Amino acid sequence: MVREKIPVIFTCKVLAVSRSGFYRWKEKPESEREKETVEIPKRILEIHDESRGTYGEPRIRNALKDEGIACGKNRIVKIMKKLSISGLFKKKFRVQTTDSNHDFPIAGRIFQTENWETHPTRPNQVWVSDISYIPTGEGFLYLGTFLDLFTRKIVGFSMSEDMKTDLIITALSMAIGRQEIGPEKLTTHSDRGVQYASQGFRDELKRLKIVPSMSRRGNCYDNAFAESFFSTLKKELIYRNEFKTKEEAKRAIFEYIECWYNRKRLHSSIGYVTPMKYEELYLAA
Repeated sequence: MVREKIPVIFTCKVLAVSRSGFYRWKEKPESEREKETVEIPKRILEIHDESRGTYGEPRIRNALKDEGIACGKNRIVKIMKKLSISGLFKKKFRVQTTDSNHDFPIAGRIFQTENWETHPTRPNQVWVSDISYIPTGEGFLYLGTFLDLFTRKIVGFSMSEDMKTDLIITALSMAIGRQEIGPEKLTTHSDRGVQYASQGFRDELKRLKIVPSMSRRGNCYDNAFAESFFSTLKKELIYRNEFKTKEEAKRAIFEYIECWYNRKRLHSSIGYVTPMKYEELYLAA
């Protein structure tokens, strides 16, 4: 359909404005506020998409801030609501992966969540570890991780079809191989699971001169930092996908940890920077 061209003089008469005023309005450059009205929602949607649909208002606000875009909390919330996007997730059930009913020795609780004097002041001082499950069409896949408590970086991880001690020894080997461990003592903290108390794991820690630390019996808060990572992983990846095979799950988890979590995901507890960036900033200081 071709629109009929309406004379300017007729348009001005209908709108009760002068021709000179109409042309000044037409040639007037777009104001910054008008640009923001279009650009900010567009950028918020892009950031949300880049975060795989996981970012809520706080991380979006900090991502905009890093780009030099000032936008208040309430405005972002309104825009997100209008765009029908959110960072909220549904919780799901949890499979028990800790077997503490064994006769192996229990290490002392050197790292104490509630005691800030035991928290690290540099990278590679305290690593927390845990094991979790990933459901697939072929059964459960198990994931063992070591997380640097100072940088929140996953320094080592391993995946297996069972929860034997080799799962965490392999994850520890990866962490030792990629991190620069100084002369100061490194502590690894975990729950009382049989894998961490086993002779094989204790021998490996002794060989590497790593100090073991374990949670109190039945106290989930003692290893909250390691469990928090798994909560994030499941909300942002596992619960949003159905893996037909274990190999498919392995590829997705590897990509999530190495490409997203460590390198791109903004972490609230370290000032909304990524774990890798936080580590780099410390080493450069």
